[in-house]
Amino acid sequence: MTRLDYRPLGSTGIMVSAIGFGAWGIGGATPGATSYGETDDQESLRALNAAFDCGITVYDTSSVYGDGHSERLIGQCFEGRRHDVVIATKAGITPSYRGYDFSPQALRASLEGSLRRLRTDYVDVLQLHNAGPQIIAGNADMIGLMTRFVDEGKVRAWGISTPSPEDALALLEVAGASCFQVNCNMLDWRAIDAGLPGRAATRGTGLIARTPLAFGFLSGAIGHGTVFPANDHRSKWSRERIAIWVEAAQSVAAAVEVPDTTEARVALALRFCLSVEAVATVIPGMLTRHEVVANVAACEAGPVEPDAVRIIEGVYRRYEGQLRI
Repeated sequence: MTRLDYRPLGSTGIMVSAIGFGAWGIGGATPGATSYGETDDQESLRALNAAFDCGITVYDTSSVYGDGHSERLIGQCFEGRRHDVVIATKAGITPSYRGYDFSPQALRASLEGSLRRLRTDYVDVLQLHNAGPQIIAGNADMIGLMTRFVDEGKVRAWGISTPSPEDALALLEVAGASCFQVNCNMLDWRAIDAGLPGRAATRGTGLIARTPLAFGFLSGAIGHGTVFPANDHRSKWSRERIAIWVEAAQSVAAAVEVPDTTEARVALALRFCLSVEAVATVIPGMLTRHEVVANVAACEAGPVEPDAVRIIEGVYRRYEGQLRI
């Protein structure tokens, strides 16, 4: 079995597996283009159990993923072994992605609902979901409530999943926020360019790297002819946007001379994120047992070598202005 690396989540005192389980996908479809499409619950449970067996300890979900269905599956899977896993969930987006509500009443109701679905009396990490400076700056009531959740024993640590890495940089000084979840991958260097990893490391703030596969494009499984189902959030992308992401992903793989297999491309993408300072865990979305095993195997080779990182950066700079998020 592959031996996973375990890292501290900043100064929270929480240790997490370097590869985590991104659980948006297993929530299944929600109204509109707001998910990764239909899923099979039995396959999702097999994936969760395989992740546990492979040593993955961190499971990242949200109250809005499948309108709570992702949390229900995690609760079902880990009831009876709750203390062996780290569960991170989120609050602030209203059901079916209709809008946002960060009011104290809504945040408490969201947390209580998450606890019921997760079959637990606490979550390890509660994150404000897609919250930027305009929502958090000066909001003493919100910050006080998040701290109160910790004091009540319902949350071990709290953080912010920000719309952009630049938002995370602007919010690093928020008292009590001990971790940030941000986009980070070989086609998205915004966190690195903003200096976020170094600043976070200095402050003892943990980073959770999301979208490590660039919405699937870095896996090599998406081509110019790919058509996404109507309930897949990527169906809103224009053909021009899809084409440039496919081209950029292919260019990275060619430049680094990675074998033309999904497993090799995924491994490179995950290893890149593990090379970034202050990143505690990388959370690729996982839907099947096969994906879990492939993602965990990526840890065997360790972080990407500095020479390869420089090559990857060179490719990114060529496409930087066209890779819109």
